[in-house]
Amino acid sequence: MPPSVPSLPRRVARTLRTSLFAQVLCALGLGILVGKLWPDTATALQPLGDGFTRLIKTVISPLVFCVVVVGIAKAGDLKAFGRIGVKALIWFEVASTAALVIGLVAANVVGPGKGMNVDPASLDAAAVDQTTGGGHLPSTTEFALNALPESFVGAFAENELLQVLILACLMGAALLHLGHTRVPKILPAIDQAQEVIFTVVGFIMRLAPLAVFGAMAHLVGNYGLGVMKTYAKLIVLCYVAAALFVLLLAVALRMVTGLSLWKFLRYIREEMLLALGTASTESVMPRVMQKLRRAGARDDAVGLVLPTGYSFNLDGASLYLSIGTLFIAQAVGVDLSLGQQITVVLVLMLTSKGMAGIPGSAFLALSATASSLGAIPAGAVALLLGVDRIMDSMRVVTNLLGNCVAVFAVSRWEGALDIERARKTLDGEDTSDPDDELDGSGDGGDVDAPAAVSPAPGIPTQKPKEPAPEVS
Repeated sequence: MPPSVPSLPRRVARTLRTSLFAQVLCALGLGILVGKLWPDTATALQPLGDGFTRLIKTVISPLVFCVVVVGIAKAGDLKAFGRIGVKALIWFEVASTAALVIGLVAANVVGPGKGMNVDPASLDAAAVDQTTGGGHLPSTTEFALNALPESFVGAFAENELLQVLILACLMGAALLHLGHTRVPKILPAIDQAQEVIFTVVGFIMRLAPLAVFGAMAHLVGNYGLGVMKTYAKLIVLCYVAAALFVLLLAVALRMVTGLSLWKFLRYIREEMLLALGTASTESVMPRVMQKLRRAGARDDAVGLVLPTGYSFNLDGASLYLSIGTLFIAQAVGVDLSLGQQITVVLVLMLTSKGMAGIPGSAFLALSATASSLGAIPAGAVALLLGVDRIMDSMRVVTNLLGNCVAVFAVSRWEGALDIERARKTLDGEDTSDPDDELDGSGDGGDVDAPAAVSPAPGIPTQKPKEPAPEVS
């Protein structure tokens, strides 16, 4: 007798039980429904999303530290690590500038704020101060100084990724200098700590659907769906411009590496949906690091490029800021000249680099840009208060894809990308090791550096690991 085919309800139940993507997708839809039907109750669900993000943030700094230290030690070449950093910064600057230019061109062509004829005096400028908490964007000097750690523990306690990266680079360089004979137990200990952290991430990821449900219910309950009608032209323009930029990323990735961005999107669909639901790229950073390593990018490239991109490569934010600046000017009847628009690009190239981790940073950057031009009333920034949260999805997707493409491109540029492994992984072929785990459910994840990478001089290769028990 032919084997019986499970009924549709059983197949659906099995998919929901085993697929994080399906769980998050259902949570997303349920959150929108609850936010629409019971807005008062929905606004109280925000702690679900915030709690998940806080849990993920606790492991990001130690994870980045371990990945970078082990990556440098295994690569055995500090100069190569320096080259990766320089090439990453070049790529980030080119990508961010392209995003700014695309945003300005799109806003000039469409004119999302034309015809609004808003009186700046009628806007509540104090609402912007309340959103930003009276903060300010750091100057270039402050930004550079803030990247230097004041204490080893403080960098981890305050989750300052740039400071953690610097500490990791120093630690990796020290391991290379001392070699195995003087510190034989340090590298294995850090490598094992990395495995423990990835396992913790797997445990936390089980809460992802709950986090997406709470975050989306709060968003819809607090802001409603009506705001999308009021700002429809601006919202559509931002998302279309983001789609054009993603298309540019796809072309760049194909030209540099020969890989398909669409296959990569399918590969990280769970992480992308989770980032959309929580409006945070930090919530998926650990898993994305794992998947990039599995897809053939070397440990040191992933460990340096991806975390640095969180501060230097905010492509989605750059798009939004350029479009937002012209939207505000058009809404209050200010016609910016070509020279003033070039000034906008130059100012945003600087201010966007200090945005990461600052509350209300988009409004601070917009206010700084308006002040530098002298033609747009600073209070006009309040026009975007009602729509800013709706733009999070666009910024999150564009930022995340921009950083992932940067990892592949810089890795290929430096010869730190296993192209054959990347193609097989994106095609859905199993390239994982027996003890790989992504989310604690045995569907792949942690991958050591490609075998072609030789260990540092004086640091022996590790013994093969025993298969780790699967967490059910």
